[in-house]
Amino acid sequence: MSQPATRYILIPEVSSEKRKYVPVGFMDPDVIASNKVYIISEPSLYIFGLLQSLMHMAWLRTVGGRLESRYQYSATMVYNTFPWPNSTDAQRRTIEIAADDVLEARAQFPDASLADLYDPLSMPTDLSKAHRALDKAVDAAYGAKAFASEADRVAFLFKCYKMFASPLGLELSAPDKKARKKKAKV
Repeated sequence: MSQPATRYILIPEVSSEKRKYVPVGFMDPDVIASNKVYIISEPSLYIFGLLQSLMHMAWLRTVGGRLESRYQYSATMVYNTFPWPNSTDAQRRTIEIAADDVLEARAQFPDASLADLYDPLSMPTDLSKAHRALDKAVDAAYGAKAFASEADRVAFLFKCYKMFASPLGLELSAPDKKARKKKAKV
């Protein structure tokens, strides 16, 4: 049974491409997770904060799938390949505080759904401000100050990915033609 007995983080499998952030949330165990969501059964504000950051959103937009034009989240392609930062305790705490501020900004609108709150045309100012602070905290955990564009952010993430994946023996670039010919002869 995949339904957690405790509070968990819920990530929708599909979300509008118009959103700056895919709305991720904490759910109580009495909220049944369907087959159209991903769950993290041992939630933390730190993980929530990273999942709600522009870093993770840039990764999702780049390596995630699409359902028509909507973002399609995948544990295998997005979550498991995301290059998590090597955060210090202080950086983790800063991210946790900023993530909690995002939740507090959401709580100001108890009658609004996450879809309402993350509508790109009507996202509340306080929620947008809390996300900017969270993004700044997450960027700092990566040792980054600011990015000129999403392309710069993605290039940075792929450098991180390459650094983390190389010691695992993963091949991160296409082999040259000579290497491909040798493999073909075997």
